[in-house]
Amino acid sequence: MKRSIQSINALEILDSRGFPTIRVRVALEDGSIGTASIPSGASTGANEATELRDDDASRYQGKGVLTAVQNVNVEIAAALVGRLATEQGVIDATLIELDSTQNKSRLGANAILGVSQAVARAAAQSCDLPLYAYLGGVGAVHLPVPMMNVLNGGKHADSSLDFQEFMIMPKGAPTFAESLRYGAETFQALKKILHDKGLSTAVGDEGGFAPQLDGGNEQACELIVAAIERAGYRPSEDIAIALDPAASSFFEDGKYRLTRSGQGEKTSDEMIALFADWVKRYPIVSIEDGLAEDDWAGFARMTEQMGQQIQIVGDDILVTNPKFIARGIQEKTCNAALIKLNQIGTVTETVAGIHLCRQAGWGFVISHRSGETEDAFMADFAVAMGGGQIKTGSMCRSERIAKYNRLLEIEAELAGSARFGV
Repeated sequence: MKRSIQSINALEILDSRGFPTIRVRVALEDGSIGTASIPSGASTGANEATELRDDDASRYQGKGVLTAVQNVNVEIAAALVGRLATEQGVIDATLIELDSTQNKSRLGANAILGVSQAVARAAAQSCDLPLYAYLGGVGAVHLPVPMMNVLNGGKHADSSLDFQEFMIMPKGAPTFAESLRYGAETFQALKKILHDKGLSTAVGDEGGFAPQLDGGNEQACELIVAAIERAGYRPSEDIAIALDPAASSFFEDGKYRLTRSGQGEKTSDEMIALFADWVKRYPIVSIEDGLAEDDWAGFARMTEQMGQQIQIVGDDILVTNPKFIARGIQEKTCNAALIKLNQIGTVTETVAGIHLCRQAGWGFVISHRSGETEDAFMADFAVAMGGGQIKTGSMCRSERIAKYNRLLEIEAELAGSARFGV
C-alpha cells in the first residue's frame, strides 16, 4: 500500500549541548518522508524511559548513541518496514513489544521515540495534512501560552540559583504572536537590568540568563517583576511568573539543601511555606517540581494548601507515564502534569497520559528538554493536544526559537480560527 513504510534509517547527530542524539528518517511507498530528532534532559526523573547511550569512553565521553542508531537501522526497521504508517497505535505497540522491557532500556527510548515521531510526520505528509491537524483533527486550533525561561539555575547553569527555571507567562496577550512579543520585550528588559547592575548576561542551557545574585532565589523573582514593568507590562495581568525549582536536584538525606543561595536546609513543609509566601508577594501562577520526585506526601500537602490558587505541576514525579499520572490523580498529588515525549518514549503513550489529565480536569504542559535540537515536533504536538501551555525555553538559542517560530506559522495558517490561552 502507498502509505506503508518503505525504509527506516537513523543517524547520530548533536544536540544543543554538543552531545550526541539520534535522528530518524522514515520513508513511505508514496514518497512521503518523516524525520525526527530526539532531545535529552539534564534534570531527569528516576522513572523516565531509558535513553540508550554507548558508554564507550573513547567517544563523546561515553555519550554516543551508535547502539541506538544500530537498533533502528536493523531490528526496528526489520519489524516495521511494510507496516501502514497511519496506524500509529499499532506501530507504537509493536515498538513496545519489540523492546520488551518496562523502561525501553533494550532498544532505547531515544531510538523508539525517534521512529514513533518520524512515522507520525511521514503519515501526516502522506495525508497532506500539517502535523498538528493529523494528530489533533479539525479541532486542533488552540495555541499555547508559552512558559519562557528567563533565569536559569540548578543543573542548567552555573549561577547562584538553586532553582532551575524562573519563567514568564504572557497570559494576558490576545494572540500567540503577541505573547511572543511580550516575552521578547521582557527578556530584553531583563538583560538591560542585569547589565546595569553589573551582572552577567551569559545564558544557561535553555537560554535564560545565569547571573550570580547576592539575594539568591527570591531576588530572581524581584528582577523578573522589574523587567515586566520596565517592558511596559503589568505583572499578573499581562505577564505572570512560573517556577520550576527541580527540587530533586537539591534534595539529599531527607532535606532540601539550598546551598547555592545560602538559604540552608528545609523540610517539605518549610519549602511549601516558602512557596506560599512567594505566591502572596509575586505574580506566580505555576510551580513545577517544587518538591522531590519521591515526596508524594509533600506534593499532596502542597496541592491541598495551594492548588486552588496556582497550578502545581508534576514532572520528575510523574515522568509522562500513565501509571504515575493515574497514581497522582488518585492521591491528589498535583493538579497538572508536565508532558515530555521522551520521558515515556512513544507518541501513543504520551497521548494516553494527556487523556488521563483531561479526564481528571488537570492541566498539562508540553515541554522541551535542556538538550534540544532544531526539531519542532513538540510545537505541532502542543496544538494537536490543545492543552494551552508549552515550555520550550527562552527568547534566544535557535533550538528554542525554532519551536516559537513554528507556532507562529501554525497561528498564521489557522488565521481566524486560531484560539489562544490556557
